[in-house]
Amino acid sequence: MSMKSYQINAELLLKEYLLADPLIPYTSITGGIFACKMVYDLTSLFSAVYFKSYSNLTNLQRIEWNNRAISTFHAVFITTMSLYFVFCSDLFSDQPHAGLVTFRSSALSTFALGVSAGYFIADLGMIIWFYPSLGGMEYVIHHFLSLVAVAYSMLTGEGQLYTYMVLISETTTPGINLRWYLDTAGMKKSKAYLLNGVVIFFAWFVARILLFIYLFYHVFLHQYQVKQMHSFGRLLALVVPVVLSVMNLMWFWKIFKGMKKTLAKRH
Repeated sequence: MSMKSYQINAELLLKEYLLADPLIPYTSITGGIFACKMVYDLTSLFSAVYFKSYSNLTNLQRIEWNNRAISTFHAVFITTMSLYFVFCSDLFSDQPHAGLVTFRSSALSTFALGVSAGYFIADLGMIIWFYPSLGGMEYVIHHFLSLVAVAYSMLTGEGQLYTYMVLISETTTPGINLRWYLDTAGMKKSKAYLLNGVVIFFAWFVARILLFIYLFYHVFLHQYQVKQMHSFGRLLALVVPVVLSVMNLMWFWKIFKGMKKTLAKRH
């Protein structure tokens, strides 16, 4: 009962205060950018105290160290929200009386997308500012497409289900970042590094290959509803997942070759 009461009070707080503002998209974007700045600064302070290797890093390595903490924080947040909306919430369930699934949204779903848009703005800005230290052109393309799709879905309320399906793929980000941290800390030959590579391989296959296949299948089953979207919304719902799928397959092939090479060395 106490947990149920806590949940009700939390939802009431969100609806009456945080999500009551008609400017939710803009306040959530600002909040997302502010959260990125806060995580960056806290990571810098925390790492300087608790990680000896942090002080030995170059300035650019420290920037990337802190930047990866931001992407990990965002990944945990948006993956949790995406899994909730796609698989647990009734918002996008197949209920005829609820209207077209491609036009459903809520204050909370819009707010979460705004926070994510704020992250992509902040991270894309850092990637461009320190280009190419934090990532090459493929990262710029990935973040730009993600930002446009997330922002459009947030502002119009169209295609939020498919946006959240794509954002579930962020579940692989913490593993990728952990791999970089292990490598930077000189633990490339450790068992943790090997285990991390295996986990990334299977997580990537599920979240960025199988999930996208399910997304395309869902679009096919609901193609009539997709056709009701604005032409630009339809373009984003179809083109962005295709482009990201191609990039995911390319990265997956690199992950497979890297894991194969690592396992061969172990034997």
